Amino acid sequence: MGSLDNKVAIVTGAGRGIGREHSIALAGAGARVVVNDLGGSAAGEGQDSAPAQQVADEIKELGGQATANFDNVADFQGAENLIKQAVGEFGRLDVLVNNAGIIRDRMLVNLSEDEWDSVINVHLKGHYAPTRHAAAYWRQESKAGNPVSGRVINTSSPSGVFGNVGQTNYGAAKAGIAAFTVIAALELGRYGVTVNCLAPNARTRLTEQTFGDIPVPEGGFDAMDPANISPIIVGLASDEAANITGQCFFVYGGVVNVLKPWDMGISLSKDSRWEPEEFVSKLKEALPDGIQPEGMIPMMIKAAGDQGLQLG
Repeated sequence: MGSLDNKVAIVTGAGRGIGREHSIALAGAGARVVVNDLGGSAAGEGQDSAPAQQVADEIKELGGQATANFDNVADFQGAENLIKQAVGEFGRLDVLVNNAGIIRDRMLVNLSEDEWDSVINVHLKGHYAPTRHAAAYWRQESKAGNPVSGRVINTSSPSGVFGNVGQTNYGAAKAGIAAFTVIAALELGRYGVTVNCLAPNARTRLTEQTFGDIPVPEGGFDAMDPANISPIIVGLASDEAANITGQCFFVYGGVVNVLKPWDMGISLSKDSRWEPEEFVSKLKEALPDGIQPEGMIPMMIKAAGDQGLQLG
């Protein structure tokens, strides 16, 4: 018996990389899987039904149940079609893994409007639209008196939670996904739905486009193998994780960090309105050396700990 027997899962952006591994792992745990992928390039150009179909066929060859879907999840109607396909073919929906994304890196001073809009659209709207339709389905089930144990697992990024030079569009979208996760968790808990997100670090088309070819080690543990991320997905999708919601997990190799959201940090207070000069003076007292973002790589090195960081 698998931990996800009788459950139905959707994985978006599932034709390659991390999404492919998620689909195979979910199916291996007993879930019936809808493998969604538009089949475009890493920059979001073109489309091809082959990647999603190949993963669905692979799952079937391994003895699992799967079907392919080729809708654009950033299209509101396409996202609704995806949810309807899962319910229509498998009779229900229990797990939605939002993973689809593209990358168009550029320094801010050279970033075009289209490069901004396209990345924000695929990532942020591509998370909103499927979640919106899945949430409507679960609310309907809950109001009808049917037990719901829904799971939404989103895909943020170290770029979104730590910040990375050259990725204002991608990082802003991924930071938005982390905030979307927290708010959706607050809203959907009443219907029996948890919402979490991962900020994974693994070898994919997108990371290799940013960092170049990331070699596979000849021996020992490959911390950048995208398959390392999927057990966390399976665990969060299980009934045992019913009280874990609104969290963002940095995942790299065998390291999982439960990230802290924005907190109160340093507090400066007085009993009346601040004067500008007074505020800056107090700020300099609290931060005599100034302060600036550490950036993605130093933060990931801290998170990776003893496992180190493999980025080529």
